[in-house]
Amino acid sequence: MRATQEQIITSGVVKEAIRITHPDGSQEELPKKITLKEAIERWDESLLSQAVAGKVNGELVDLSHPLQQDSTVEIISIGSPVALEICRHSASHVLAQAVTELFPEVKVGIGPSIEEGFYYDFQRDVPFTPEDLEKIEARMREIIEKDEPFLRMECSKEKALKLFSERNEWMKVEIIEEKVDKLAVCYKNGSFVDFCRGPHLPSTGKIKAFKLLSVAGAYWKGDEGNPMLQRIYGNAFFTPEELDTYLQQMEEAKRRDHRKLGRQLELFSIEEKGGPGLVYWHPKGALICHLIEEFLIAEHLKRGYQLVKTPHIAPADLWKASGHFRFYRHYMYPLSVEDEEYVLKPMNCVGHILIYKSRLRSYRELPVKYTEMGTVYRYEKSGVLHGMLRVRGFTQDDAHIFCTPEQLPGEIVELLDFTKFLLSTFGFEEYKVELSVRDPKDKGSYAGGDEEWEKAERALVEALERRSLSYKRQEGEAVFYGPKIDIKLIDSLGRGWQVTTIQFDFNLPGLLEVNYIGKDSKEHSVFLVHRAILGSLERFVGILIEHYNGCFPLWLAPSQVVIIPVSDRYKEYARKVSSQLEVHQLRTDINLRNEKVGYKVREAELQKTPYMLIVGEKEQQKGTIAVRSRKEGDLGSFSLESFIDRIKKEIDRKALTP
Repeated sequence: MRATQEQIITSGVVKEAIRITHPDGSQEELPKKITLKEAIERWDESLLSQAVAGKVNGELVDLSHPLQQDSTVEIISIGSPVALEICRHSASHVLAQAVTELFPEVKVGIGPSIEEGFYYDFQRDVPFTPEDLEKIEARMREIIEKDEPFLRMECSKEKALKLFSERNEWMKVEIIEEKVDKLAVCYKNGSFVDFCRGPHLPSTGKIKAFKLLSVAGAYWKGDEGNPMLQRIYGNAFFTPEELDTYLQQMEEAKRRDHRKLGRQLELFSIEEKGGPGLVYWHPKGALICHLIEEFLIAEHLKRGYQLVKTPHIAPADLWKASGHFRFYRHYMYPLSVEDEEYVLKPMNCVGHILIYKSRLRSYRELPVKYTEMGTVYRYEKSGVLHGMLRVRGFTQDDAHIFCTPEQLPGEIVELLDFTKFLLSTFGFEEYKVELSVRDPKDKGSYAGGDEEWEKAERALVEALERRSLSYKRQEGEAVFYGPKIDIKLIDSLGRGWQVTTIQFDFNLPGLLEVNYIGKDSKEHSVFLVHRAILGSLERFVGILIEHYNGCFPLWLAPSQVVIIPVSDRYKEYARKVSSQLEVHQLRTDINLRNEKVGYKVREAELQKTPYMLIVGEKEQQKGTIAVRSRKEGDLGSFSLESFIDRIKKEIDRKALTP
């Protein structure tokens, strides 16, 4: 018998065939139900050592996955970000196996991979100690050494509930009740069974390097009304060298922690009596914030934005009309004012819309671009608060663009250019771009119809392509009212930080009747763009502190120059130097304390002051200054005029390479 397109001969037996399409477009026929691993062995057996998982028709699967129908197939290999995510998620299962074997009384929660590694949540009455983590790591090494397979199992919802109920795993039972319709997927490695959609590594031995990092408290599902769990954090890699590099970066990140440097440099504080998640700017930090705001406002005005200010509270009815109450209520702070419900504003868009609607608008006026350094308040659970990086009250460089459909693509391109300019000004040249769209399986959680979403997404994609920006498509990450472009800057330690967001909104203009009079003398709905480039200024300053290790570029340094007289006899000359610098609007301090020069220099360096000017008898006689740079050390003798010229040029350059 001769095999047709639907049949293939294997070991003398005719089997039904399926067609496989590879990423390069080439095709071949394979026996139906062949596993991905078996297929790789046919293609190139040496690839198996690098293969982690696969993507079949766009869905991530294990190497044990049987190919049942004509499919597009892609192999996920070591070296790809997806492979590392799978490695880390698999390591979290190894962690859970080790914990449950060592501490049988423990109940398990969830254990995902995250950007900085993985974690697993456990319920245990006794806190885990550093000694416990050492024991857990040792057991994990034993499990990895055994090279135990990750086995995928499918069963009915009822069977899964019975399995975890018998194990008294109440959190797993709760998740299955919520997440599973009919079919449950579980994974088994050694003695441990977990409810999990996968995929996983073929076996535990594929994890070549890992480290448990810390233990922290975390409420079940992030809800303060639920039991407190213990969250063990770790990270995993495919090579020991990658782990060593990561641990070195971790140590450097600890030294740069913005909370530590914020105290040391007297920039800000989070006061216990002042409320969690609320930032108290100290004079130096407030000055940095002011300098950033001043620069941002000037650059916005150059680009045709109009400066506005809106109240901190607004009636709840306004937020109900806008739809925010439906989708955003759990982030809002309600207030009662004369028996009427108000809300501390969680965003500025509704206020900007009211200003726009204060009179009739013509197409000739568009685009209208409003910007505001607007302070907003959002309820974040205490467990996620983190210094200035995650707070409850913050100020945004917020703006809204009201334009016609024809103007939209050009406005998005201009925003991308503006973003690049601002990020580079602050010293960030590398960033990643994500296109966040709705979850196609959960359209009910988003406002608007299919046509509107497709139109909005297309406009953002076209702008990204016009600027040749590569991007990652993120399904399910859109806001409820439209798709968005998110930009993550990369700092000096190689870490990504979400800052810029450009969001298209086809929802609010319709709900709140935000219109303009077109050329046809009829009303038309505006196209509305929400955008913040630096985002939360609190968060951005926290990022800057860590990016520069507290050594701000000269234009942002709270104190740019400290003048150090070598003795009291030269105080007046120090004051004279200071007054001449201040004429040029340079920020100076004079250290007049009765201490040794070396101590004063060291103190200035600890405070990250960019320049130290030493003045003594020689400098006073010649009318010069001895200049020491924080970055370059002793620079020698300068005339005051030449130093001022140097420092002003450096200020004009804005950011320097950290």
